[in-house]
Amino acid sequence: MRTMESPRHIAWRKWIETTGSPSADIRSPDLAVIILNYNTSALLDSCLTSVFASVGRFSYTVCVVDNASRDDSAAMVSNRFPQAGWIVAERNLGFSAGNNLALRQLGFEDTGAISSTADLPRYTLLLNVDTVLSPTALADMIRFMDARPNVGIAGPRVRRPDGALDLACRRSFPTPWVSFYRLTGLSRLFPQSPRFNAYNLSYLPEDAVHPVDSVVGAYMQVRGEAIQQVGLLDETYFMYGEDLDWAKRIKDAGWEVWYNGKVEITHIKKASSRKSRKARRAFYEAMWIFYRKHYRADSSWALDKLIWLSIALIGGVDVATRLWKLRQERDLQHHRHA
Repeated sequence: MRTMESPRHIAWRKWIETTGSPSADIRSPDLAVIILNYNTSALLDSCLTSVFASVGRFSYTVCVVDNASRDDSAAMVSNRFPQAGWIVAERNLGFSAGNNLALRQLGFEDTGAISSTADLPRYTLLLNVDTVLSPTALADMIRFMDARPNVGIAGPRVRRPDGALDLACRRSFPTPWVSFYRLTGLSRLFPQSPRFNAYNLSYLPEDAVHPVDSVVGAYMQVRGEAIQQVGLLDETYFMYGEDLDWAKRIKDAGWEVWYNGKVEITHIKKASSRKSRKARRAFYEAMWIFYRKHYRADSSWALDKLIWLSIALIGGVDVATRLWKLRQERDLQHHRHA
């Protein structure tokens, strides 16, 4: 479903070389970086600083899509990063619809259409605001995909600030059985099992390079031809699940998805959604949307009801518990300031 929002400040196609100097003769960039922001000015500052510190021989353009932030994000970007594009949504559109604003401005079509790629970026990168890149990450990932013309999506190794691997950076699709092993905790009990831990692939070396079903939307680099073929992100998803869905559609169209453990970035993770009451509910809603869209038609009546009940029960308990904890934290802060 296409949003009917009327974004402001959409003239953002500024092609830049990694030397930092504009190149008017560049018809289309090697890479378009899209960063979605919502009240995370400090994180956005760090992310953009790392992006514009990138080195290598490639051209790129950067756009920040702001989901109606109330902080100083707009002033910060205007003052510190005038070379970045800026799209302002009239309300919080969520992850899919927000990124689609920028994808449409780049020239990609909603439903997908094979046409000339002359004016489109060769690659588009969905980059979370709470990420920090190494100076060569962008160049290395472009080189990685250039060497593999059948790869439609690729992502690097993603580290948390404490050094732990962000498990979502390489995943299998959540089929009914894969989801069952994950929801019941069998994946945590048997982390080295290819069967029980198929979702996070923890049995594979972190620095390996191999095909996967999906990488994480925190750093999802997508070939322009693949986007043209399958269309934009599914806006049925508010947040969570849209990256898996895009990877599924692109793989189903015949492209490959690869994890590149030789390139590493840092992901603070959940920083932009930690205080959102909608976040956990959206997480379980995304599970149901993905299952209903891709697997429900092939599930038996009994399996279908079991999956629905599992998501409803586990999700309901989780959401209720987190809301209770948030209320406890607010009450504690109130007493401290009373």
